[in-house]
Amino acid sequence: MSVPTPRLLVTGAGGLLGRELGELLAGSGDRHTTLDRSALDITDAAAVRHAVPGHDVVVNAAAWTDVDGAESDEAGATEVNGAGPANLARACARTGALLIHLSSDYVFSGETTVPWPEDAPPAPLNAYGRSKLAGERAVRGLLPAGGYVVRTGWLYGRHGPNFVRAVLRRAAETEFVDVVDDQHGQPTWARALAGRLVALAGLAAAGRAPAGIYHGTAAGRTTWYGFARTVFALHGLDPDRVRPTGSGTLAARPARRPRISVLGHDGWARAGLGPLPPWRRMIEAAVAEERSRAGPAGQDRTRRRSA
Repeated sequence: MSVPTPRLLVTGAGGLLGRELGELLAGSGDRHTTLDRSALDITDAAAVRHAVPGHDVVVNAAAWTDVDGAESDEAGATEVNGAGPANLARACARTGALLIHLSSDYVFSGETTVPWPEDAPPAPLNAYGRSKLAGERAVRGLLPAGGYVVRTGWLYGRHGPNFVRAVLRRAAETEFVDVVDDQHGQPTWARALAGRLVALAGLAAAGRAPAGIYHGTAAGRTTWYGFARTVFALHGLDPDRVRPTGSGTLAARPARRPRISVLGHDGWARAGLGPLPPWRRMIEAAVAEERSRAGPAGQDRTRRRSA
């Protein structure tokens, strides 16, 4: 039985995931509202109180995403990633709306040998992770029966800066690309995650998905090195141009990164859903969609690169 899409408010609609959500919801008339930061700053409590009424579910894709920048401005990161979600949660509690809040694999330490389950104790390594954990706690504390936390990581897509676009740019600039092989995660297509969030919103509004924590990452696991080789191959480039390296050989970055960012997906069963597709199937679909948009000219360029 299909579930009707409730009236959604999407915050952070100018970002990588927010734009995918906006495109997915386009054509739905006036049932949905998508607001980028210029239209709604979630740290402005009064503006949030004004924006939320009239919607059944709020999907918060607004966030401070500069992981390294958070090390020098943790207060600023926490204002956006912690206080902002708290403002949304209070507004939702006032109107009875549900809140789906996007969080991160960075709430975990990365020191594990198995995928992180949804109920694993958080222990962030860096300021960004601490700011995201503050947002999770605000949503769960203020909306115990109507707050949904969806953790994700290693996102890529057509919009905004992300690993796939960066590695292809490097491929056009240099013969070899060095990529770390000691960080493990689940590359996740923003388009696939957007579809899962809309499905969750419908199930939640219908009372068929309990509030709590869900992990919105692709199934399976790989390293950044393994992912880069796959990206090269799917774009007609020689994957042997990607060379493995350790994190310690790269220029030091202010924020420590988790070594293992592999998340478990058992929580989706509570909503009657299975895990998201495997990461390789996702990137294959993303590349196929990219070629479809580019048309014959884009396909010709791919063939020339592989010749």
